[in-house]
Amino acid sequence: MAVSTPRWVRNAVFYQVFPDRFARGSVEHAPAGITFKEWGSPPAEQGYQGGDLYGVAEKLEYLKSLGVTAIYLNPIFSSASNHRYHTFDYLQVDPLLGGDQALRVLLDQAHSLNMKVVLDGVFNHASRGFWAFHHILENGPTSPYLDWFHIEDFPLNPYPTDESEDLNYRAWWDLPALPKFNTDNPGVRDYLFRVAEYWVEFGIDGWRLDVPGDIDDDSFWREFRSRVKARNPEAYICGEIWDNAQRWLQGDQFDAVMNYPMGTAALSFFGAATLRSDYQQNNYVVEPIGAEECCERIQTVLDWYDADINHVQMNLIDSHDTPRARWLVQDESVPVQQSLALLMLMPGAPCIYYGTEIGMSGANDPECRGAFPWANEVEWDGDVTAAIQRFATIRHKHEFLMDADVHLDALNDDVLLLQRHHKGRCLWAFFNRGVEQDVIPPSPDKPLFQLDPDGKQTDIRLKTQIFLKKNAIEVFVA
Repeated sequence: MAVSTPRWVRNAVFYQVFPDRFARGSVEHAPAGITFKEWGSPPAEQGYQGGDLYGVAEKLEYLKSLGVTAIYLNPIFSSASNHRYHTFDYLQVDPLLGGDQALRVLLDQAHSLNMKVVLDGVFNHASRGFWAFHHILENGPTSPYLDWFHIEDFPLNPYPTDESEDLNYRAWWDLPALPKFNTDNPGVRDYLFRVAEYWVEFGIDGWRLDVPGDIDDDSFWREFRSRVKARNPEAYICGEIWDNAQRWLQGDQFDAVMNYPMGTAALSFFGAATLRSDYQQNNYVVEPIGAEECCERIQTVLDWYDADINHVQMNLIDSHDTPRARWLVQDESVPVQQSLALLMLMPGAPCIYYGTEIGMSGANDPECRGAFPWANEVEWDGDVTAAIQRFATIRHKHEFLMDADVHLDALNDDVLLLQRHHKGRCLWAFFNRGVEQDVIPPSPDKPLFQLDPDGKQTDIRLKTQIFLKKNAIEVFVA
């Protein structure tokens, strides 16, 4: 079928916010007697540090200064966990985040700055506190909501004392706190679709879908898309699929996925000299590679999908589910800068994990979820910030990149040449991860690429030798 994706995403720069750890707003909203942990407490500790949606709204000008045009928020609905993937009320923004009014303020202020806001949708599983599951806990086999979940036996055992106790209902990764919805049940389906519709009508600009592959039902996601797009045809639907996602990207389910393979290829190349050798994670492959392999990995990803899909992929190097990129390259700054720069100039929407732009570091969850150090600006890595601003500016200034074809070539083991072209406009970007060197572009009998504007064949070449400093990125636009 024909592929149709939201036009605005092609030029977007996303910023991912983990709400409890990004910023505390100045608006008093928490119920009396609430106590938060000290801001900056070790992220491994349980509890809440008090970030909220008012805090996000008050930092919009900061985000705009980075070149950010869209915000992806980790879950914001009422939940008994600081990450809020344990939803107990899908129709209420968590009061600890400021409630529905705080989201209204954030949306209005973001939209006034031409920024979009995408929410995290956790529709595969709920929590032990979700009203329908609670109904089963109270009523046992007489509950009319029994078929909303996968109940195997009674009495339910939602709080096992140790791992040896059998769990008598299906849960995500067998975690008792996360009972899995029975999405074959028409009542469950309609409830979740109405949740998705409700928040789109409220004003959000799309959904990032948590573990959508665990709802192994294409008809569910086709109807999800149909009902969301009926409310807003330009709403963005992005699934959390870590590998080849062709099944979901045929134009009838998602617009895009979180494109980890693109980001890990970049980080594996630019960070090759300093990558940690003791880190492994399924479907997040970071390992030292040369320029040829980097090109091959990225081209493989591009070849998986239609060009209209590639132009709206969410491209990222780290997130709340991975170690921070800086930690993976042993706190080196340059590989992070170069990786993000490449994603800024590639097709798709780059996504910056909060704090990556100032050099935040940390191992895998929960260490990657520290509080943003607003009070310690003197310790921020301004070089990463400057790189993001530079390449976001290039991205926004040259709108032909929204539709441009892409060619990525290895000029030697340390130098990549990225070429983008569309209707007579061209961009060349040379990325050097190695020592100072002269680089000769392809020979005159091998044009960088050929254009065909207005039916006339035209060769466009860079004919001069390019001198690249160590760790340099040189960009030319014509």
